Amino acid sequence: MKRRTRIILIVLAVVVAAVVIVGIVVVRTIESNLEKLMDLPLADVDLFDIEDGTYLGSYSVFPVSAEVEVSIKNHEITEIILVKHSHGQGEPAEVIPDEVVKAQTLEVDTISGATYSSIVILKAIENAIKSSE
Repeated sequence: MKRRTRIILIVLAVVVAAVVIVGIVVVRTIESNLEKLMDLPLADVDLFDIEDGTYLGSYSVFPVSAEVEVSIKNHEITEIILVKHSHGQGEPAEVIPDEVVKAQTLEVDTISGATYSSIVILKAIENAIKSSE
């Protein structure tokens, strides 16, 4: 009985250690991905080169992703629909599309506390606009 208990405890310890190691690797990967967003430049988009239409764009950096539909008419952004936004605590960034429509530029302030989601949404909008070229 003691031998069986010892084997079970060893197996349990190995499983716990493996879970901890995997958890550390995942957390470090997520942190690294998100930190790279902070240095990611946004392209300067010229709306005068863009034809009327609705353009789809997406951007993803695990664990944050966004999909948008950007409508352009007469060289102005008339509407941005946030089709999908997967986030942790980034829900407050969902105002970014409205801010871009008001400003007619991607150069809007990110939302404090939702910076990563803000950048991902802006990159999705940028990709939608670039897809029109």
